[in-house]
Amino acid sequence: MIQLPLAGSDKKVTINPSKIIAVGLNYMEHVKEANNFRKEPLETPVEPILFAKTVNVLIGPGEPIVLPAHIKEYNFNNPRVDPEAELAIIIGKKARHVPVEKAYDYVLGYTCFNDVSQRNIQKHDISGWFRGKSFDTFGPIGPVIVTHNDIGDPQNLNITCRINGTQNQGSNTSCMIFSVPVLISFISKQFTLEEGDIIATGTPSGISPIVPGDMVEVEIDKIGILKNPVVAE
Repeated sequence: MIQLPLAGSDKKVTINPSKIIAVGLNYMEHVKEANNFRKEPLETPVEPILFAKTVNVLIGPGEPIVLPAHIKEYNFNNPRVDPEAELAIIIGKKARHVPVEKAYDYVLGYTCFNDVSQRNIQKHDISGWFRGKSFDTFGPIGPVIVTHNDIGDPQNLNITCRINGTQNQGSNTSCMIFSVPVLISFISKQFTLEEGDIIATGTPSGISPIVPGDMVEVEIDKIGILKNPVVAE
Protein backbone atom coordinates (compact mmCIF):
# COMPACT_ATOMS: atom_id res chain seq x y z
CA MET A 1 0.00 0.00 0.00
CA ILE A 2 1.38 3.37 -1.07
CA GLN A 3 0.09 6.90 -0.54
CA LEU A 4 0.73 9.43 -3.31
CA PRO A 5 -0.24 13.10 -3.53
CA LEU A 6 -2.95 14.06 -5.99
CA ALA A 7 -1.36 16.76 -8.13
CA GLY A 8 -2.94 20.20 -7.77
CA SER A 9 -4.57 19.45 -4.42
CA ASP A 10 -3.74 18.77 -0.79
CA LYS A 11 -5.19 15.26 -1.02
CA LYS A 12 -3.33 11.97 -0.88
CA VAL A 13 -4.50 8.85 -2.65
CA THR A 14 -3.95 5.41 -1.13
CA ILE A 15 -2.77 2.96 -3.77
CA ASN A 16 -3.80 -0.53 -2.68
CA PRO A 17 -4.45 -2.48 -5.89
CA SER A 18 -5.96 -5.90 -6.14
CA LYS A 19 -3.65 -6.45 -9.10
CA ILE A 20 -0.94 -4.88 -11.23
CA ILE A 21 -1.29 -5.66 -14.92
CA ALA A 22 1.75 -4.87 -17.03
CA VAL A 23 2.01 -4.70 -20.81
CA GLY A 24 4.99 -6.18 -22.60
CA LEU A 25 6.49 -5.04 -25.90
CA ASN A 26 4.22 -2.01 -26.35
CA TYR A 27 6.81 0.20 -28.08
CA MET A 28 8.05 -0.86 -31.52
CA GLU A 29 11.65 0.15 -30.82
CA HIS A 30 11.61 -2.04 -27.70
CA VAL A 31 10.36 -4.99 -29.79
CA LYS A 32 13.35 -4.49 -32.08
CA GLU A 33 15.64 -4.21 -29.07
CA ALA A 34 14.29 -7.42 -27.55
CA ASN A 35 15.06 -9.24 -30.79
CA ASN A 36 18.76 -8.59 -30.21
CA PHE A 37 18.59 -11.10 -27.34
CA ARG A 38 16.48 -13.78 -29.02
CA LYS A 39 17.22 -16.63 -31.41
CA GLU A 40 13.73 -16.41 -32.90
CA PRO A 41 12.63 -12.84 -33.69
CA LEU A 42 9.44 -11.44 -32.22
CA GLU A 43 6.69 -10.16 -34.47
CA THR A 44 4.81 -6.95 -33.80
CA PRO A 45 2.09 -7.87 -31.29
CA VAL A 46 -1.42 -8.14 -32.75
CA GLU A 47 -2.99 -7.71 -29.31
CA PRO A 48 -1.58 -6.49 -25.97
CA ILE A 49 0.86 -8.85 -24.24
CA LEU A 50 -0.13 -9.00 -20.58
CA PHE A 51 1.63 -10.23 -17.47
CA ALA A 52 1.14 -9.72 -13.74
CA LYS A 53 3.35 -8.15 -11.11
CA THR A 54 2.52 -8.91 -7.50
CA VAL A 55 1.59 -6.05 -5.18
CA ASN A 56 4.65 -6.62 -2.94
CA VAL A 57 6.70 -4.85 -5.64
CA LEU A 58 5.27 -1.43 -4.80
CA ILE A 59 7.52 1.18 -3.22
CA GLY A 60 7.29 4.96 -3.19
CA PRO A 61 9.62 7.76 -4.27
CA GLY A 62 13.00 7.65 -2.55
CA GLU A 63 12.65 4.09 -1.32
CA PRO A 64 15.39 1.67 -2.35
CA ILE A 65 15.18 -0.93 -5.10
CA VAL A 66 16.62 -4.01 -3.38
CA LEU A 67 18.47 -6.52 -5.55
CA PRO A 68 17.66 -9.96 -4.08
CA ALA A 69 20.53 -11.81 -2.42
CA HIS A 70 19.50 -15.31 -3.50
CA ILE A 71 20.22 -14.58 -7.19
CA LYS A 72 23.90 -15.26 -6.37
CA GLU A 73 22.99 -18.91 -5.73
CA TYR A 74 22.31 -19.41 -9.43
CA ASN A 75 25.86 -18.45 -10.47
CA PHE A 76 24.66 -16.61 -13.58
CA ASN A 77 27.55 -15.50 -15.77
CA ASN A 78 26.08 -12.03 -16.07
CA PRO A 79 23.34 -11.39 -13.49
CA ARG A 80 21.32 -8.45 -14.73
CA VAL A 81 18.52 -6.25 -13.40
CA ASP A 82 17.03 -3.51 -15.57
CA PRO A 83 14.72 -0.62 -14.75
CA GLU A 84 11.93 0.12 -17.22
CA ALA A 85 10.27 3.53 -17.41
CA GLU A 86 6.50 3.28 -17.89
CA LEU A 87 3.34 5.35 -17.75
CA ALA A 88 0.99 3.85 -15.15
CA ILE A 89 -2.78 4.09 -15.29
CA ILE A 90 -4.60 4.08 -11.94
CA ILE A 91 -8.13 2.72 -12.35
CA GLY A 92 -10.82 4.85 -10.72
CA LYS A 93 -13.80 2.52 -10.63
CA LYS A 94 -14.82 -1.05 -11.35
CA ALA A 95 -14.44 -1.82 -15.04
CA ARG A 96 -15.64 -4.77 -17.10
CA HIS A 97 -16.10 -4.94 -20.90
CA VAL A 98 -15.31 -1.25 -21.31
CA PRO A 99 -15.76 0.17 -24.83
CA VAL A 100 -12.66 1.96 -26.16
CA GLU A 101 -14.58 5.22 -26.46
CA LYS A 102 -15.57 5.06 -22.76
CA ALA A 103 -12.18 4.00 -21.39
CA TYR A 104 -11.12 7.38 -19.98
CA ASP A 105 -14.23 7.39 -17.76
CA TYR A 106 -12.54 4.65 -15.71
CA VAL A 107 -9.22 6.44 -15.13
CA LEU A 108 -8.46 7.98 -11.75
CA GLY A 109 -5.13 9.30 -12.96
CA TYR A 110 -1.62 8.63 -14.19
CA THR A 111 1.80 8.36 -12.62
CA CYS A 112 5.32 7.07 -13.28
CA PHE A 113 6.09 3.39 -12.84
CA ASN A 114 9.37 1.49 -12.90
CA ASP A 115 8.93 -2.12 -14.04
CA VAL A 116 12.18 -3.43 -12.53
CA SER A 117 13.10 -6.78 -14.11
CA GLN A 118 15.58 -9.54 -13.19
CA ARG A 119 16.52 -10.66 -16.71
CA ASN A 120 18.14 -14.03 -15.96
CA ILE A 121 15.11 -15.32 -14.08
CA GLN A 122 12.78 -13.76 -16.64
CA LYS A 123 14.58 -15.53 -19.46
CA HIS A 124 14.91 -18.96 -17.87
CA ASP A 125 11.57 -19.45 -16.09
CA ILE A 126 9.37 -21.79 -18.10
CA SER A 127 6.30 -20.13 -16.59
CA GLY A 128 7.24 -16.78 -18.10
CA TRP A 129 7.95 -13.29 -16.78
CA PHE A 130 6.05 -13.44 -13.49
CA ARG A 131 8.84 -14.21 -10.99
CA GLY A 132 11.60 -12.08 -12.53
CA LYS A 133 9.36 -9.03 -12.34
CA SER A 134 7.77 -9.60 -8.93
CA PHE A 135 10.60 -9.50 -6.41
CA ASP A 136 10.08 -7.17 -3.44
CA THR A 137 10.61 -3.47 -4.37
CA PHE A 138 10.54 -4.16 -8.14
CA GLY A 139 7.72 -1.67 -8.73
CA PRO A 140 8.54 1.92 -7.74
CA ILE A 141 5.60 4.26 -8.36
CA GLY A 142 5.04 8.03 -8.09
CA PRO A 143 5.82 10.80 -7.35
CA VAL A 144 2.23 12.09 -7.79
CA ILE A 145 -1.02 11.09 -9.44
CA VAL A 146 -2.24 13.42 -12.18
CA THR A 147 -5.91 13.22 -13.12
CA HIS A 148 -6.99 12.54 -16.68
CA ASN A 149 -8.35 16.09 -17.03
CA ASP A 150 -5.02 17.56 -15.95
CA ILE A 151 -2.78 15.29 -18.02
CA GLY A 152 -4.26 16.40 -21.33
CA ASP A 153 -3.43 13.83 -23.99
CA PRO A 154 -1.85 10.74 -22.36
CA GLN A 155 -0.59 9.73 -25.82
CA ASN A 156 1.69 12.76 -26.09
CA LEU A 157 3.99 12.59 -23.06
CA ASN A 158 7.77 12.43 -23.16
CA ILE A 159 9.07 9.53 -21.08
CA THR A 160 12.68 9.02 -19.98
CA CYS A 161 14.81 6.91 -17.68
CA ARG A 162 18.15 8.01 -16.26
CA ILE A 163 20.73 6.01 -14.35
CA ASN A 164 23.12 8.17 -12.31
CA GLY A 165 22.03 11.18 -14.35
CA THR A 166 22.70 9.60 -17.75
CA GLN A 167 19.66 9.04 -19.94
CA ASN A 168 19.25 5.51 -21.26
CA GLN A 169 15.60 5.56 -22.31
CA GLY A 170 13.84 8.35 -24.14
CA SER A 171 10.60 8.26 -26.09
CA ASN A 172 7.04 9.56 -26.20
CA THR A 173 3.82 7.77 -25.31
CA SER A 174 2.65 8.45 -28.86
CA CYS A 175 4.95 5.57 -29.83
CA MET A 176 2.87 2.99 -27.98
CA ILE A 177 1.57 0.20 -30.19
CA PHE A 178 -1.62 -0.02 -28.11
CA SER A 179 -2.99 3.23 -26.68
CA VAL A 180 -4.32 3.83 -23.18
CA PRO A 181 -8.01 3.43 -24.19
CA VAL A 182 -7.26 0.25 -26.17
CA LEU A 183 -5.38 -1.23 -23.20
CA ILE A 184 -8.16 -0.48 -20.71
CA SER A 185 -10.79 -1.91 -23.05
CA PHE A 186 -8.79 -5.04 -23.85
CA ILE A 187 -7.78 -5.78 -20.26
CA SER A 188 -11.32 -5.22 -18.94
CA LYS A 189 -12.55 -7.92 -21.32
CA GLN A 190 -10.13 -10.44 -19.82
CA PHE A 191 -10.95 -9.78 -16.18
CA THR A 192 -12.61 -7.17 -14.01
CA LEU A 193 -10.52 -4.15 -13.13
CA GLU A 194 -11.13 -2.83 -9.62
CA GLU A 195 -10.72 0.67 -8.21
CA GLY A 196 -7.02 1.23 -7.48
CA ASP A 197 -5.72 -1.38 -9.90
CA ILE A 198 -2.62 -0.41 -11.85
CA ILE A 199 -1.91 -0.86 -15.55
CA ALA A 200 1.75 -0.40 -16.51
CA THR A 201 1.65 0.47 -20.20
CA GLY A 202 5.03 -0.78 -21.44
CA THR A 203 8.52 0.61 -21.81
CA PRO A 204 10.48 2.14 -24.70
CA SER A 205 13.89 0.99 -25.93
CA GLY A 206 17.20 1.72 -24.22
CA ILE A 207 17.04 -0.62 -21.24
CA SER A 208 20.29 -0.72 -19.25
CA PRO A 209 21.33 -2.66 -16.14
CA ILE A 210 21.59 -1.33 -12.60
CA VAL A 211 23.86 -2.26 -9.70
CA PRO A 212 23.97 -1.34 -6.01
CA GLY A 213 24.87 2.31 -5.56
CA ASP A 214 23.01 3.47 -8.66
CA MET A 215 20.26 6.08 -8.69
CA VAL A 216 17.35 5.53 -11.09
CA GLU A 217 15.05 8.31 -12.28
CA VAL A 218 11.88 7.84 -14.31
CA GLU A 219 10.47 11.09 -15.68
CA ILE A 220 7.22 11.70 -17.56
CA ASP A 221 5.89 15.04 -18.79
CA LYS A 222 3.31 16.68 -16.50
CA ILE A 223 3.90 14.07 -13.78
CA GLY A 224 7.46 14.59 -12.58
CA ILE A 225 10.42 12.47 -11.55
CA LEU A 226 10.31 9.15 -9.71
CA LYS A 227 13.69 8.69 -8.08
CA ASN A 228 14.93 5.53 -6.31
CA PRO A 229 18.37 4.32 -5.16
CA VAL A 230 19.56 0.78 -5.77
CA VAL A 231 20.92 -1.38 -2.94
CA ALA A 232 21.94 -5.00 -2.40
CA GLU A 233 19.89 -7.14 -0.04
